[in-house]
This record gives sequence, C-alpha cells and structure tokens, in this order.
Amino acid sequence: MSKWLLVPIIVVLMGFVVVTLIRGVIAFLRASREDIDRGEGEGPSPNQLRQNKLMFARVKYQGLAVAVVIILLMASR
Repeated sequence: MSKWLLVPIIVVLMGFVVVTLIRGVIAFLRASREDIDRGEGEGPSPNQLRQNKLMFARVKYQGLAVAVVIILLMASR
C-alpha cells in the first residue's frame, strides 16, 4: 500500500475520532440529575446508553487509526 493512500485514511479516521469525541462530550454535558440519580435496577438511561455508544465508537476509530499508522510505519521501512 502506498503512503499516499494511507495518509488520507488516517486523516479521515482522526476526523471521526474528533467528531465522536465532541458528540460524546455534548451528550455528557446534557446529563440531567435524573440520569445521575437513577436507582439500582432501573438500568441506564437513554442518554447514558448514547454516551457509552459514542465512547466505544471513538475507541474503535482510534484503534483503526493506530493500526493504519503501524501499517504506514512498516511500509516505510
């Protein structure tokens, strides 16, 4: 694979990381007192589920970006 193909992929993945990070922070800031004070056995609120989903998406995109960087470094040797 050419570095000219991998660099734009890294940039796109970094963009996904930033977007999901911002969306996750916004979801975190929208947490209401009800979300925080939910009792045992009630389960997570929809907002908490959204925060969790966005966190996992961010971690996935970061992992993919790191994998592409490793491939780029291996290819440049």
